[in-house]
Amino acid sequence: MSGASGVSTASAVSRPSVLSLPIKEKAALYAAYMPFLNNGGIFVPTSKPYRIGDEIYLILTLMDDPTKYPIAGKVAWITPAGAANNKAQGIGVHFSADESGQRVRARIEELLGAALRSSRATHTL
Repeated sequence: MSGASGVSTASAVSRPSVLSLPIKEKAALYAAYMPFLNNGGIFVPTSKPYRIGDEIYLILTLMDDPTKYPIAGKVAWITPAGAANNKAQGIGVHFSADESGQRVRARIEELLGAALRSSRATHTL
């Protein structure tokens, strides 16, 4: 069965959500970066409801870098409202394995440098 309403509903569900995340300082980048994911990832504070596996399209800006990094990824982490340890509500977006995902991961790791080995708490772990 294919009706106009069935088609529009299906396309609305399959279209990735678009989020924007400007990161202004190194400490915020450290807290948001998720190096434990295979392709890297980033925590995005949001109160919108998501499910693990939802596709996300993220526009990321990093500190003084004028480049806007477009990232296609999937939700790999969810921190609900009222989480323990006063963790911020939001989602972890797992970068894709393609060139754009790897480019942003390399840029984040370049910006963080030695801080990657820190044991300071982050938004996720």
